[in-house]
Parts: sequence; C-alpha cells; structure tokens
Amino acid sequence: MRTVAEWLLGNGITVLGQQISWAELVGQLCALAVVFLAQRRTLATWPVQVSATVLLFAVYASAHLGGLAVRQVMILLISLYGWWAWRRRTDPVYGVVVRRASGPERLALLGVLALGTAAFALVLSALDASWAPWPDAWIFVGTLVAFWAQGRGLVEFWLVWLAVDAVGVPLQIASGLYFSAAIYVVFAALVVHGWWSWNRTARVQGAHPEAVART
Repeated sequence: MRTVAEWLLGNGITVLGQQISWAELVGQLCALAVVFLAQRRTLATWPVQVSATVLLFAVYASAHLGGLAVRQVMILLISLYGWWAWRRRTDPVYGVVVRRASGPERLALLGVLALGTAAFALVLSALDASWAPWPDAWIFVGTLVAFWAQGRGLVEFWLVWLAVDAVGVPLQIASGLYFSAAIYVVFAALVVHGWWSWNRTARVQGAHPEAVART
C-alpha cells in the first residue's frame, strides 16, 4: 500500500511548468465532483467523497500541512455519517430534505467556527504540525462544520464552504499546490450555484412541510 501511495505522489502530469501528482489530480477532481453531486442531492456524493479523502490525505501529509491532512480523516468519518443521514432524509418527490438553519443553529455554527479554529490553531502550533497553523485550522474546522451541516441538510453549509475557500486559495498557492488552488476557485463558483439551488429547494419543501415531517 505504501508503494502505491509513493507512486501516486511521485508521478503525475506537468501543467504550465507545474508538477501535479496523480494523488492531487484525482483527489481534487473527486472533491470537485462532490460539490457537483451535492447540488443535486444524490447519495453518490458520499462514496466519491471517501475516495477524495484517501488521496488528499497523502497529498497534504507530504506537504507538511498537518491540519489539512487530519481534516481528511475527520471528513471520512463525517462522510459516513452524511451517507447514513441522507439515506434517512429522503422524499420520493423532493429528494434529500433540505432547510434553512434556525437562529440558534446559525449562532452555534459561528461559535464552533470561531472557538474551534482558535483551539486547533494552538494545537497545531504546539505540535509544530503546520507552517501556517491559523489558516490551516480555519480550513480544518470550517470543513468539518460544513460537512456536518450538509449531512443535516442545512442550506448554510454552502456559505461555510465559501469562507473555507476564501482562505484555502491563498494557502494552497503559498504551499505550491497550484492545481489545488485552481480547484478551490472552481469550488467557489459551484458553491454559489449550490447555495442558490438549495435555497430554492428549501423554499419548495417549506411549502410542503409533510416532506420534512417524514424525516
């Protein structure tokens, strides 16, 4: 297994003079596909996400980005929860039931983002696990919050992703992961569309509360 990982990290393609490993290329394309699938609220979102986490764990670990590497492990666990949750939260007409977060839920999301980032940044600094602990921690915590909210069917998870992308693009560039940075820019465009799509769906399902009552 180690030999396979080394081959995926040590081989790839060159684009505009930049080497892109197979692990980074396939991992980020899978991650991109996850955003596309999530817009359509399909269960295939989660197994594709699992594939992305395995590959990107190797990429970030080799780049000495401890927060981003550990993030992949946590995403894997949350993806299993999301898979289970979406199987329960389906409606034969409207698909996965989605809704807007309540006021207390939004405050909770913001609180976890702020406190979680501060706490994890201190851990990364203490362990010398990242050369950029604060942005690394923000992306780590933001990703976990976004995936948890996605599993719950909350429209606001798209906005959390936008906040993650805003920090992720410059961090990827500074780390020399230019392809990943470009993918993050594409993510942002898809996230805006996904937020609009889920908002529209939430309005429709809000007009048919019997769908939500079945979850």
